Amino acid sequence: MFEIINITSSKRNELIDITSNIKNIVRKSSINDGIVVIYTPHTTAAITINENADPSVKYDINKFLSKIIPYKDNYTHLEGNSDAHIKSSIFGCSEQVIIENNQLMLGTWQGIFFCEFDGPRNRKVFVKIV
Repeated sequence: MFEIINITSSKRNELIDITSNIKNIVRKSSINDGIVVIYTPHTTAAITINENADPSVKYDINKFLSKIIPYKDNYTHLEGNSDAHIKSSIFGCSEQVIIENNQLMLGTWQGIFFCEFDGPRNRKVFVKIV
């Protein structure tokens, strides 16, 4: 099973919770046991798993990233978005989650996030269940 999630980001840097999107795709797949792969085909975006109960975690992640990888620095990439490429490389473009009994095997506080580092933009997330 393969699906595409369309995402519209509203800020240059933001973590967008897509957990419910992924849960819905798994639920409607009727696949009891397997793995879901969540992948974004963008070089200035990423996918990560982290706490989704307290929104300040997303804020703190972005604040720390901006501190260690500033938007403007002595980068040589002509597009002016080198910081976004670096952040994307650190986080990675995909995550995998185990499916058991048609449920995502996430921890109590875990959520799946699309990470925007060069927004606002229209983006895609590919979801494949195997």
